[in-house]
Amino acid sequence: MEGLPADRAARGREGDPGQGRAGRPLRRARRRAELIVHVAEPRNRRIVLWRHGQTAWNLERRFQGTTDIELTDEGVAQARRAARLLAGLRPDAVISSDLMRTRATAAELAAVTGLPIVHDEALRESFAGEWQGLTHDEIMERFGEQYAAWKRGEPVRRGGGELEYEVADRAAPVVERSADKLPDGGTLVVVSHGGTIRTTIGRLVGLPPHTWEALGGLANCSWSVLGESVRGWRLLEHNAGSLPEPVLGDDD
Repeated sequence: MEGLPADRAARGREGDPGQGRAGRPLRRARRRAELIVHVAEPRNRRIVLWRHGQTAWNLERRFQGTTDIELTDEGVAQARRAARLLAGLRPDAVISSDLMRTRATAAELAAVTGLPIVHDEALRESFAGEWQGLTHDEIMERFGEQYAAWKRGEPVRRGGGELEYEVADRAAPVVERSADKLPDGGTLVVVSHGGTIRTTIGRLVGLPPHTWEALGGLANCSWSVLGESVRGWRLLEHNAGSLPEPVLGDDD
């Protein structure tokens, strides 16, 4: 190249196309591509919220609330089957309510993963006051107006107990703090109760409290899965009994 030293002219002809004035647009394009890849990288931590196995009061349709009830033999078998499936998700941490039915459920997962279980009373079921221990028929007979208001979706202190948002106030922060400790791509299993799981999901995905009932209940030893995205937590699976499958669709 005329007017350039021989070594610079050679680099301009034969060297890296990113060198020299002509290569500046290419270098800028590379930097933009690197930035785009970095920003779009998924934050793919997972939270699995797992309901405990069957109890005798579940079968009798009695309100359990914070009453400490053991699993039935079938409940233990349910937990054992589910634990073998959940172990396939390679969880990094397990936290659990401290009530017997959740402790026994979590113990089955600990047996197959070797993970320690951290128990926390903040993950207990909703306290339902005078309703606890009563069947639905008994509640309707003794607390008819309160029961009807609850069924209409109104905020009700069942039997003088907790409101749903109060349950979320105590449970959701425990789940969030535990999830914050996960490594990139890590999985947290939370062993808890149907009502507490529903309110915690509602809080974590940002739904207003009056819509939380839309999530529906969980069967014994079923679970829900939250996945982290750049916009926060998303509900990926609800009331599941098999391992999550990838979402293959236009919205993912």
